[in-house]
Amino acid sequence: MRQAKVTRKTKETDISISLNLEGGDILVDIPSGFLSHMLDALSKHAGLGLDIKAQGDVHVDLHHTVEDIGIVLGQALNEALGDKRGITRYGLAKVPMDESLVEVCLDLSGRPYFQIHGQAEFRGQAGDLDLELVPEFFRALAFNAGITLHLSVFAAGNGHHLAEACFKAFARAIRQAVAISGTDIPSTKESL
Repeated sequence: MRQAKVTRKTKETDISISLNLEGGDILVDIPSGFLSHMLDALSKHAGLGLDIKAQGDVHVDLHHTVEDIGIVLGQALNEALGDKRGITRYGLAKVPMDESLVEVCLDLSGRPYFQIHGQAEFRGQAGDLDLELVPEFFRALAFNAGITLHLSVFAAGNGHHLAEACFKAFARAIRQAVAISGTDIPSTKESL
């Protein structure tokens, strides 16, 4: 079973994540209703089992909590993948959400990189979440999982729809990339 349990406790946050790449229950207990909704959608569309508990200094704002959830989820994903033997490695998904259209292209290369393409403005609020934290979440996840992650926004309007399209496109792309499609490590270097 490709799974991991990661805990991270700092002065600002206390986060624990259990991740199962083969699927399972989804339990999200964090201090943000909107991010809970996004993580539930991510898990469902990626076919992941996810149990996440987080507390943070939300009296300040959600920044530390959102970023640290991205860090711990990235670490759990990296650990669950192990040596990456047999994975497809690459993932590509384009997701419409009403007026928003987002594409995620990623490589589980071990070389962390994050880039947003397009004219999207992650500003304003969706529920209790500042939308500027959406890129922070994905940057933290990508750098801690060792993912090269390109997020392209082709159209955007409603901030909720933009964020949801990002999470669902990432989910669909990661589902492709972690799928077992062989027995070798998918690299000419024989290491990822």
